[in-house]
Amino acid sequence: MFFLYGVVVRQKICKLKQLNESFCFEFIVKNATEEKDAFLIFFKGQYYAYINDCPHTGVNLNWQPGQFFSMDGLLLQCSLHGALFTPENGLCVRGPCQGQYLTAINIDVNEEAVFLRENGLVVIK
Repeated sequence: MFFLYGVVVRQKICKLKQLNESFCFEFIVKNATEEKDAFLIFFKGQYYAYINDCPHTGVNLNWQPGQFFSMDGLLLQCSLHGALFTPENGLCVRGPCQGQYLTAINIDVNEEAVFLRENGLVVIK
């Protein structure tokens, strides 16, 4: 979402039909100075979005494109050291960054799509 002459403009991240339970949709956001990989998940009936950076080393979490979840599909897992994060809030519950959080991205969801709701960020891909 960004402001254009006082009007809020929401930016679509993806259509709802592009997401299944425990599937991740990857996208890129940009702020004033840099681009960041990001991902969106649908988990237990809710949508969550995060910057794709492990708080331990800054590497991308995913093993392969779209592969963010642990083998049991219950936690997000870092590809480098295996740190595990809760999908609901990004808290690291096991690994070298235990107690730290993934950087959450604010989103809005309607009956058709998921939208960025984060001042200072723009979806570019």
